[in-house]
Amino acid sequence: MMSLMKETPVNNDFLLLDRMSEHEQVVFCNDPSSGLKAIIAIHNTTLGPALGGCRMQPYNSFDEALIDVLRLSKGMSYKCAAADVDFGGGKAVIIGDPLTDKTPELFRSFGQFVDSLGGRFYTGTDMGTDMEDFIHAMRETNNIVGVPEAYGGGGDSSVPTAIGVLNGLKATNKMLFGRTQLHGVTYAIQGLGKVGYKVAEGLLEEGADLYVTDINEDRLQQIELRAESAAGSVKVVASNEIYSQEADVFVPCAFGGVINDDTISQFKVKAIAGSANNQLLAGKHGRVLAEKGILYAPDYIINSGGLIQVADELYGANKERVLLKTKEIYNIILQVYQEAERHRITTVEAADRICEKTMMNRAKRNSFYSASLKPKWNIRN
Repeated sequence: MMSLMKETPVNNDFLLLDRMSEHEQVVFCNDPSSGLKAIIAIHNTTLGPALGGCRMQPYNSFDEALIDVLRLSKGMSYKCAAADVDFGGGKAVIIGDPLTDKTPELFRSFGQFVDSLGGRFYTGTDMGTDMEDFIHAMRETNNIVGVPEAYGGGGDSSVPTAIGVLNGLKATNKMLFGRTQLHGVTYAIQGLGKVGYKVAEGLLEEGADLYVTDINEDRLQQIELRAESAAGSVKVVASNEIYSQEADVFVPCAFGGVINDDTISQFKVKAIAGSANNQLLAGKHGRVLAEKGILYAPDYIINSGGLIQVADELYGANKERVLLKTKEIYNIILQVYQEAERHRITTVEAADRICEKTMMNRAKRNSFYSASLKPKWNIRN
């Protein structure tokens, strides 16, 4: 025994466990018959079973896929806490090219792995996957969300996401100008996709003036036509000029990482509040914004309307209930702003503190009632 131990080389195997130390469970899924190679990460189930989308990408390495799923699942714990839904954070990634590697068999296999977790993890669409993919997965598990209305889903999640952003903009205006009205304020909107276009429409209806940009010329023409019958106005600008517009609020609704060293030096806005994920290229950029006096709405809170809808599906889709909960994004964003101002910290730090406090309080309650509590999993069953 001793000689074998001496001959065993020191390796980095335990580094993998160290990297997963914040997570409750990480599942590596491999099915040669369907070609499935996937990772499911469950970060924290203090608030309830883990909830998070499944993305499909041709990752360059296993390590890259693992880093992505660990980061994203942790983010979902905070997002669920901020949205006040009874779910924790999880995420899944499938390693493969979404344009060439998708098959019904692959997603049925993925569904089997999800089902094997016994209700600890609910998932649905994300980058590289769509609702049609998960119709196949649903044949193997009930733990799928964000499905078409015909299958019991809540429908287009961009609708509540856009409503949430508009409510976040009202909170931003309240903090900046002492009023919630959306008119009388200028907005620079980057991206007119499903969410961005609906945000632009909502602002135009309220009489706001917009600067907009998008790589899709048809979308730009559509919003210009929409402005002709609305109280507000639209001015189309080039993609690289959107950052330097003389607007009050920058509304990123396209790519992540758009708040960086280069763009921050161009901003003339008083606030940034939009639907794009991972807007800050690095943590330091939240501090730089604060130093420049630019109010920042943490993206994982202001864009949580879609999450609220898919979480609601598990209790039976109800659009009215989703709308009521999505309106609460106004109060949450305002609380973040006030907390940051009170403690002289960044809005990102304030948001994280609020979410961590929510999870800590729930953990204490669960511990106190542990003798009688049972996990409320398999919600649909």
